[in-house]
Amino acid sequence: MEARDHELKKELAATLQARGELGAEYESVLVESFLEKVEQRLDTTLDRRVRRQLAEQQMADARGARPAQPETFGERHALGIVSLILAVPLSAIGVVNAGLGGLVVAWLGIVGVNAFQAARSGGLFHRGDERRSSDWKD
Repeated sequence: MEARDHELKKELAATLQARGELGAEYESVLVESFLEKVEQRLDTTLDRRVRRQLAEQQMADARGARPAQPETFGERHALGIVSLILAVPLSAIGVVNAGLGGLVVAWLGIVGVNAFQAARSGGLFHRGDERRSSDWKD
């Protein structure tokens, strides 16, 4: 990147020298010419970055990786929170109607639903940190 900066410095110096030789009446033309060169460099750099990012995304898609989707706390833990809220009345209903067996059945249902949801969203021990741990390598 420093080589490009050096090239831009040389072009700026040449533009300023041409302005000194040609006079102030050509200043706008010279500035526009220099800015076009800067814009072309920016476009080239941006195109390269976009192509690299698209290639990385295509590679990830080819490997079968899921696209990175940020999850909020509520999206990740909504079912667990609702389960804990509903656990109290379900436990009471189970105990009143069937005693200790009803309590066990109610809690097995709560745990089963949460385990199924956890398995469906990436495994029981999935924390969503795998993608972030690879960011440290960059």
